[in-house]
Amino acid sequence: MTFTDQVIALVAEVCQDDVVKDDPNIDLFDSGLLDSFGTVELLVQIEERFGINVPITEFDRETWNTPNKIAEQLADFR
Repeated sequence: MTFTDQVIALVAEVCQDDVVKDDPNIDLFDSGLLDSFGTVELLVQIEERFGINVPITEFDRETWNTPNKIAEQLADFR
């Protein structure tokens, strides 16, 4: 499984919806799949699973709004 696939699977788990796997370009915030509580949970899971610490101040909704964009951003932190 690629890193991107792992990230998408994690996002789907946090959002509790497999639509994320079917459409990795879905806007998580506009679709209501991710809110502020979910964002915090996602960041905690990212740190636990991948050892990547993303400060909440770095998490901009426009840059991190789709599973694919999240994977791209996390690749930069690796």
